Amino acid sequence: MGIIVGLPRSGGKEVDFAKMIAEQIELKAPHLPAEWHYQSGVQMTWPHAGTDWAPMLDEARECFKNIAREIAQRELLLIVTPEPKAVERQIADEVNMANVRFEDCDTNDTWARDHGAITLIEEGTPTLLDFAFNGWGLKYPANYDNLITRYAVEDEALHGRYANRLGFVLEGGAIECDGRGTLLTTSRCLLSPNRNAHLNQREIEDYLRTTFHLERVLWLDYGYLAGDDTDSHVDTLARFCSTDAIAYVKCDDTADEHYEELHAMEEQLLTFRTRAGDPYRLFPLPLPDPIVTDDGQRLPATYANFLILNEAVLYPTYGQPACDARAADTLRQAFPNYEIVGIDCQALIKQHGSLHCVTMQYPLGVIE
Repeated sequence: MGIIVGLPRSGGKEVDFAKMIAEQIELKAPHLPAEWHYQSGVQMTWPHAGTDWAPMLDEARECFKNIAREIAQRELLLIVTPEPKAVERQIADEVNMANVRFEDCDTNDTWARDHGAITLIEEGTPTLLDFAFNGWGLKYPANYDNLITRYAVEDEALHGRYANRLGFVLEGGAIECDGRGTLLTTSRCLLSPNRNAHLNQREIEDYLRTTFHLERVLWLDYGYLAGDDTDSHVDTLARFCSTDAIAYVKCDDTADEHYEELHAMEEQLLTFRTRAGDPYRLFPLPLPDPIVTDDGQRLPATYANFLILNEAVLYPTYGQPACDARAADTLRQAFPNYEIVGIDCQALIKQHGSLHCVTMQYPLGVIE
């Protein structure tokens, strides 16, 4: 079947999405789609007592349910879990179950962004690339999570060509693509010694270019968040909003520990150019006020960890009304034709992740 390619939205007028889809042009060349590419659905991997969520399981499940509710209102949702019947009981009263599918398999944790398949579109059909997930550089167990994609394809929970790429470590949160051959990533993550240490930067870039049919790779060399254990995933720092726009985390407080690094990241973003040679339109997202653990450790709260759906953008909130509202305003500017929906993710940040981290979107034809 043919896959419809999403076009970037711009301007302030309302969009007839049905008409937009009908008018979209099908790309023939193989490509890695942008997140705004029209989706069949989203994967979530559900928390259970065998995950790190055990001490706060009810709180985590409530947050996951809230995210699931918003997704299933709009498109299909694939829930990966070793206990599908129990999850169905947990969510059936609030979630549109007609749009929910289950994959029954063992899991270590819940970060679907990083153990989910990365979808390439070749000859108009999806190819599901199964990269190695090693717990963010051997920090955490991933033996079950690393098998999820293969099982989901074998069970036909995910449809498309299966491509074994287990010889290369890569998490979905480590890369951003504009759908037109430009990939954005961070050197701290992709050059981490516990991922692909046998390859240097040039070799990694060549691999990415070949595998994803890219024209170029933009490397961010600055930016981090205290408490982050992903080695600076780009989806915590800077995100494509269209082919000519990037939303990024900005720190205005010169006394904050992040100021110098995030300022240097901003300066580097200002040097980047679109394929047409123009500066990117930049949308600065506020840095949330510090959220700390009981023992004083700062957690990596970020508004850059939003999820683009077909007609909405879901973004994390952190119980900081003024800052949450500023983030929403920025996202409305970056995505003028989308509904902007905030979801309280204070539970997720306690395990050092947020909304985008627990989701993975798939283009048309993958979830049915």
